[in-house]
Amino acid sequence: MGEREVMGLVFNIQRYSVQDGPGIRTTVFLKGCPLRCAWCSNPESQMTDVELAHIDRFCTRCGRCAEVCQMRAISVTDSGVRVDRLKCNGCGKCVEFCYEGALRVFSTRVSAEEVLREVKRDELFYRNSGGGVTISGGEPLLQFDFVRELLERCHGIGLHTALDTSGYVWPAKIDEIFPHLDLILYDIKHMDTNLHEKLTAVPVEAILQNCSLFAASKIPMILRIPLIPDFNDSEENIKKTADFALSLNGIEELDLLPYHRWGAAKYQMLDRSYELGELRTPTAIKIERLKGIIESFGLRCEVGG
Repeated sequence: MGEREVMGLVFNIQRYSVQDGPGIRTTVFLKGCPLRCAWCSNPESQMTDVELAHIDRFCTRCGRCAEVCQMRAISVTDSGVRVDRLKCNGCGKCVEFCYEGALRVFSTRVSAEEVLREVKRDELFYRNSGGGVTISGGEPLLQFDFVRELLERCHGIGLHTALDTSGYVWPAKIDEIFPHLDLILYDIKHMDTNLHEKLTAVPVEAILQNCSLFAASKIPMILRIPLIPDFNDSEENIKKTADFALSLNGIEELDLLPYHRWGAAKYQMLDRSYELGELRTPTAIKIERLKGIIESFGLRCEVGG
């Protein structure tokens, strides 16, 4: 028998992406993340298991989902559908019988070859725009063997490859992916470890240490700050992050990713609370001021969507 194929858990493949590296790209989102960022716009990325989501506005309370659920994980009351997430095994049987589209399963287990076939659909756009494929998450390196194989296959057909990482990973085998990478997108949430842990659930030290390791690979790397009002948008933190960027080998760009609320509705779909309440996107004036600070350090700064 041949070697068993490595499978990955993917929750989205986004075509025509322009925010995750140069040109037109396909972004492959992998499930699982060790961080719990309060502002996370993809809460479906956090858990390492398949998850069932319920969209209440589509639900007619017909009860078919509860009838077909062999795990008895779904109940229907006058106030809505309830999912017992300790019982649910993510089989998706209920989704098949939800004709209104009120139920969906986040993530599919796929092979690298299956993902590559999807990615190759837009190969012409990559060639014409200087784009390629970006592996994102969650934290994609939690599925290290799958990421390594997928990057190798993409590189093997000449596609530009990028990795979007939090840097909170075990570095033992990291150098195995470097030959298959053209760009690293590396997020730094806060330079103060106590504040970092407060809103991400992990300290920052390992992230900063691994950042130096990635930079030493000499692969082009862009540092990025998810800009969260009243958390990491102080001039002091921006200056400290820019100073850290300059201390690394070859870093020339530090981008800002302003906070948005696009993912807030998904928390309700997963029976979770959104902790940031009515927090709003930073003002254009604030963003431009912080961008100017970064540029004063001699670094390029792009503002993402």
